[in-house]
Amino acid sequence: MLRHQLTDEQWLRIKDVFGQPAATGRPPRDRRDIIDGILWVLRIGAPWRDFPESFGPWQTVWHRFNQWNHDGTLERMIHRLRGEIDIDEELWCIDGATVRAHRCASGGGKKTMPTNRRTTRSDAAAAV
Repeated sequence: MLRHQLTDEQWLRIKDVFGQPAATGRPPRDRRDIIDGILWVLRIGAPWRDFPESFGPWQTVWHRFNQWNHDGTLERMIHRLRGEIDIDEELWCIDGATVRAHRCASGGGKKTMPTNRRTTRSDAAAAV
């Protein structure tokens, strides 16, 4: 797993990006473990649920990934490490989760009752 983790020099370069954790509440997980877990998912391309337990619970890491992605923290971290970590810049924020759509979302239109001209003609046409 070491090849998917930050080196000590890389961690020292980015650790001030995350700021200080709140003094109240539950003690936060080690941010370096969280970053290593995020980088593991982004490099491997595995779904979050296949996340190794050595980085902590996948839900915690995903929550931090989502939060840091929205507030720009990941962008600042990637900018500081540009050229040192290998992440495809086109795909780095895609989640590996499955998205299900309703069957009518496929664009196929509604199913209707098949009609037969002989059985659906009007009374006026039948009288003639």
